Amino acid sequence: MPAYDQTLTRVEDYFDRTATKTWERLTSDAPVSRVRATVRAGRDRMRDIMLGQLPDDLTGKRVLDAGCGAGQMTAELAARGANVVAIDISPSLVEIASKRLPEAHAPQVTFTSGDMHDVRLGDFDHVVAMDSLIYYEAGDIGASLARFCPRVSGSVVFTVAPRTPFLMTFWSMGKLFPRSDRSPVMIPHAPGKLARAATDAGARGRVQEVERVTSGFYISTCLEYRQ
Repeated sequence: MPAYDQTLTRVEDYFDRTATKTWERLTSDAPVSRVRATVRAGRDRMRDIMLGQLPDDLTGKRVLDAGCGAGQMTAELAARGANVVAIDISPSLVEIASKRLPEAHAPQVTFTSGDMHDVRLGDFDHVVAMDSLIYYEAGDIGASLARFCPRVSGSVVFTVAPRTPFLMTFWSMGKLFPRSDRSPVMIPHAPGKLARAATDAGARGRVQEVERVTSGFYISTCLEYRQ
């Protein structure tokens, strides 16, 4: 998957070398700008939506937090009783997540950095991937779901940037005027196209849209893949 690998490297470089402090602040209670406050609110709402797709009681369930970032989702999953594998491509963010996790939940969580598709992570009941697939092409996302397919007994809940006129305009501008110091460009997607890409890649389940969140500059759609 050369396109996937190249994007993975760009995202890792951005989050581990450029944006760690920004994301540490954004995911805390520290004061932020008005624009970033809307992003924070949007992410909080999206996290609630994603968690709403999972059972309230996850005791004994094994859950992969794919792209755990600073660990907010990880802490919520552990509070519901899950045994969580929290992985992110940024070791710096994983370190922040580990330090923030309440000590009472530490025995339930394994933190690691690397690729969320690593088969050495084992099998899972559920996977949550919040804003960790938003930089990838439809074919890469379809292949990602296909790779999870034999290892996940329940659902994969993930987010993408929706294909709206607003986001398509900004995406086109980003393609026309690339800058090396900017974060990787999000790629807007339509759920139907992702469903076809997953089928083409060999995934046996169904992709369906759950809910869209629009909060200032945060625009994201929650999707669920279930076999």
